Amino acid sequence: MDRISAIRNVEDALRAFENGDADLADTERRVAAVLRTYATEFDGDDDVFRAVGEEPIDGTIVVAPSAPAARERVLALSDGDSSDEMTSTKADSVPEFDVERV
Repeated sequence: MDRISAIRNVEDALRAFENGDADLADTERRVAAVLRTYATEFDGDDDVFRAVGEEPIDGTIVVAPSAPAARERVLALSDGDSSDEMTSTKADSVPEFDVERV
């Protein structure tokens, strides 16, 4: 699914919500499904990666040029700090995970 198709599908979901044809839960499911489809079919210069490991990181999906960059993005999204200057307390609180191409 390309970006324009994804946007149109989200607009359709929002229009159904505005018209009273769908409730919030239905709209959220439709929008999430559009985003999930878009992410897994992403056709750009980068790849799509999924984090696999401990909660709350498990299942996080990001777009990145490489596995190390994907790991950095997952950590950034989880409010973790991937720099070498982490304190031992912060380092201990970062969930263990790997990234895999989707």
